[in-house]
Amino acid sequence: MSQKLDVPASMRTDVFASDRYVNIPPGFGISVWFRLPGSRLLAVTPAGDVLVSQPGSGNVTMLRPDPNGGTPVAFTWATGLNAPHGLAFDTIQGNTWLYLAETNQIDRYTYNASDTSAPRPRVIVPGLPAGGNHALKNVTAGPDHALYVGIGSSCNACVEDTTAPTIRGSIYRYNADGSGGQLFAQGLRNAEGLAFVPGLNNLWAAVNNRDEILYPYQDSANGFGQLVRTYVDDHPPELFTSVRSGGNYGWPFCNSTQDTSSGYNNMPFDRDMETNRDGHVDCGAMDRVSKGIQAHSAPLGLHFLQGTGFAAPYRNGAILALHGSWDRTVPTGYKVIWLPWNSVSNTPGDPVDLITGLHGFGRPVDTAVLPDGSLLVTDDSSGTIYRLQWSPSALSAANGYPVIAPSSYAAIYSATPLPVTGDFTLTLTDQSGKSAAAQVIYSSPGQINFIVPDGMSSGTGHLTLKTGAGSVDLGSPEIRPVAPGLFTMSGDGTGPAAVNVFDSRGQLLPAGPIDLSAGPVYLALYGTGFRNANPADVKASVDDVSVPVLYAGPQSTYPALDQVNIQLPAALAGAGRTTVSLSIDGITSNTVELTIR
Repeated sequence: MSQKLDVPASMRTDVFASDRYVNIPPGFGISVWFRLPGSRLLAVTPAGDVLVSQPGSGNVTMLRPDPNGGTPVAFTWATGLNAPHGLAFDTIQGNTWLYLAETNQIDRYTYNASDTSAPRPRVIVPGLPAGGNHALKNVTAGPDHALYVGIGSSCNACVEDTTAPTIRGSIYRYNADGSGGQLFAQGLRNAEGLAFVPGLNNLWAAVNNRDEILYPYQDSANGFGQLVRTYVDDHPPELFTSVRSGGNYGWPFCNSTQDTSSGYNNMPFDRDMETNRDGHVDCGAMDRVSKGIQAHSAPLGLHFLQGTGFAAPYRNGAILALHGSWDRTVPTGYKVIWLPWNSVSNTPGDPVDLITGLHGFGRPVDTAVLPDGSLLVTDDSSGTIYRLQWSPSALSAANGYPVIAPSSYAAIYSATPLPVTGDFTLTLTDQSGKSAAAQVIYSSPGQINFIVPDGMSSGTGHLTLKTGAGSVDLGSPEIRPVAPGLFTMSGDGTGPAAVNVFDSRGQLLPAGPIDLSAGPVYLALYGTGFRNANPADVKASVDDVSVPVLYAGPQSTYPALDQVNIQLPAALAGAGRTTVSLSIDGITSNTVELTIR
């Protein structure tokens, strides 16, 4: 949904002198929160302040949010640093420390909530290799209270980094006091984003992969070992991967490739034509990467949302800021993406765009969640920190997005008490001006569950709570004729399906392409419009191939959520990217995407 960027009058300069529009999902608003040149990585302090690194100026700035929602107050927290970048907090035996990564060392500061300027630091890891293509360092603290430091390569693809005294294209692990440094993992060209999955001792990294890759295949279509621009455009993919101790992820000898039936998941390797044409390094021995991202997107900041106050539909997932490309015919990146998380397999699903439309004026770097649940995004190109806020008026009870449909269940949540202790009426007005009372099935001062009235026109609606004392404006949800409607990971009805995949034993399968080679596979699709339907009346098709419908009705765990179970026939094996749709009573749903290998 295109939305005008809300820019305070005092910040309407240079790129924001004219109106700017970005694309965000329904239910969100976005604004310019602060202007700070060269803003890079973020850390929210235990007190709720925000530290921002500015490697170009050698500064770290502290921003103190205004409790009334105005412009934050800025303090120069530290100056004179050598390209400060990564920031990480950790509390050990009651002491809270801030770790800061300069280009050549890791500093440790004692954190005090009242400080608006940095105390004297202690250098705990000196002598990190500086210079080269990727001089900036990132740092994160693990649940083991150890430090994990990303050391980027000095080059695009060079062998000498793999034999240097401190290996580059790597992650090193140090004790909390900086002692005991050891190589943790290598073959990661520039691991800018580092983060642990909340509650798990599982490190993940977002990695900038190499540029100007040579064509690795001996076929007649292109020149073997030559620079083929159409190949460079999409190869090799950027990396988002789980990182194990002792792992080697290929760089600079082996490049992950999405050119197999696995697509961007668990990718195999091709030999690098500059460093490993003869195959003297065994690519089969390398650790496969968990998830690939469009080549040259330049992923930087990585943030897991579990345990934060961010918007509930997105809270079980990871956010990546894609800085944007240079080595591509058509630019890519320049956006913030969200990857849903499978808590059973501990793997990400396919990426969903969260913020797009920045190309031409902005390049996102990092994200952080404030205590109020809003998301901050840094942009080092325009020197801006954006604030993405979730403010829905009514949510579909099935998928938690602010898109509702006639006859479907919906919910309203309020941070301030709603006047529902006496008589009240909930009224929905559609875009044509028609109003109808909604049937309320549950109410409390913080929540109202209701059924969307039939016959409401598509478009922007308006909800009003009427009591004897007057009316309360509950905002303007979007009404869509999704009956039946299938839900997607993006929440807007397009793209990859919001689906659970099971084997013949009823075991939940991991996210990613669906493999039909091991036996029957069953899908649970979610949406609205088929509550208590007779399965014989529901028709399902995958790429126009009819598939059996086994169940249609409410989900047992969440009665307000509709569910249809189908079986995928073995004949669909190898179909690749497919589309799925349902129909009931002559009404056909939107189509959703699946990948079948």
